Amino acid sequence: MSTHASHPEIIKRLKRAEGHLKSILTMLEDSRPCLEIAQQLQAVERAVASAKKALVHDHIDHCLDQAVRDGSRSPDDTIREFKELTKYL
Repeated sequence: MSTHASHPEIIKRLKRAEGHLKSILTMLEDSRPCLEIAQQLQAVERAVASAKKALVHDHIDHCLDQAVRDGSRSPDDTIREFKELTKYL
C-alpha cells in the first residue's frame, strides 16, 4: 500500500503528541500539580484521536473507494473492512 497524502500531516501530529507525552513524564517526575498533568494528558489524547480519525477517513476515502472503483476487492470484503474501521471512530 502506498503512502497517502495525509500521512505526512498525521506523522507531524503524532510527533507533536509524542513531544507532549515526553513533557508529561517530566512533569510527573518534577511533581507538578495533577491538574496541569491531566490537562496535558487530555491534549495528547485529543491529538492522538484526531490523528486516528484522519487516518481512518483517509483510508475510507482512498483505499476502500479505489478498491470498489477498480474492482480489486469484492464489495463484500470492502464492506467488511469498512465495518471493521468504524470501530475506531
